[in-house]
Amino acid sequence: MRSLPELTAPVDPVAALTRIAWLLERDRQSTYRVEAFRKAARAAGEVGDDELRRRASARTLTDIRGVGKSTAAVIAEAVAGEVPGYLQQLQDTAPASLAEGGDDLYAALRGDLHAHTDWSDGGASLDEMASAAAVLGQEWLAITDHSPRLTVANGLSEERLTRQLDEIATLNDLLGDELRVLTGIEVDILDDGTLDQTDVMLDRLDVVTASVHSKLRMDSAPMTRRMVAAVCDPRVNVLGHCTGRRVVRGRGARPPSQFDAREVFSACAEHGTAVEINSRPERVDPPDELIELARDLGCLFAIDSDAHAPGQLDFKALGAHRAEEFGIEPERIVTTWTVDRVIDWAAGT
Repeated sequence: MRSLPELTAPVDPVAALTRIAWLLERDRQSTYRVEAFRKAARAAGEVGDDELRRRASARTLTDIRGVGKSTAAVIAEAVAGEVPGYLQQLQDTAPASLAEGGDDLYAALRGDLHAHTDWSDGGASLDEMASAAAVLGQEWLAITDHSPRLTVANGLSEERLTRQLDEIATLNDLLGDELRVLTGIEVDILDDGTLDQTDVMLDRLDVVTASVHSKLRMDSAPMTRRMVAAVCDPRVNVLGHCTGRRVVRGRGARPPSQFDAREVFSACAEHGTAVEINSRPERVDPPDELIELARDLGCLFAIDSDAHAPGQLDFKALGAHRAEEFGIEPERIVTTWTVDRVIDWAAGT
């Protein structure tokens, strides 16, 4: 089972702060708490090692904008050559896996077809997400930020998506063989089944994950037509979180959309569109019976994290556990494939 390798002394202060943020994200701690460590990591990186040592000696680390009392303590301990106590506590208490099974399948996963950055509603930059994926042993990562219509998630216009593609190309040059970042999008499936991005941009992307984010309570018949139209589009590679449900308690809960799952999944199987097993713990989507139906109809699957922060990339352990539980062979899971095979499949070649 792959997991984050434990950091030992000596540890770089920026690495210590970043790892704390990742472990807090993995544990689904508050965004405010996570962001405090991420901001401190960025601030420490800008200041540089020599200045950090000087300020640690003078006990003026909190004078650095973005560094508070708790993050200053982490920096001071790291500068002193120690593993910061808070980091060690998190490493000691972090579970080896987020799931109680599926270890073999999780280890076979090579990539992820659903991840977000701060270009839309994610909490981290492209390079932060790529760095975490590489540390977790992934070989490739698709960046799938939201499309324009989802304004609440800062969806990407054609112009912004074009700029992101340029940034990904630059990042891939820097990463070399360490990790391959694929260009992609989580494109909204509009009411009539068309896609919320221009044809020109969709044709430029390595992969397209398509999801319903609006009018989730649409009647079953039009919802079925909407989803079938999308998964039959040759540019769509993955059907994301198909029911849209949220299984958390209280106000965050949301019932599943109603549609003819047999008709939708049959179209997926016919057109080679993978059904996503969304690994976010508040989604558990598709429900068990729909995973079984998609399996029996011959669908491909994608075990995805739907990560909005680096530490959430490890959510795929939860999806792997579910896939293994329902006997889905690794060969049918596109996120176990090599990057070249994924690109060829996505292109229809």
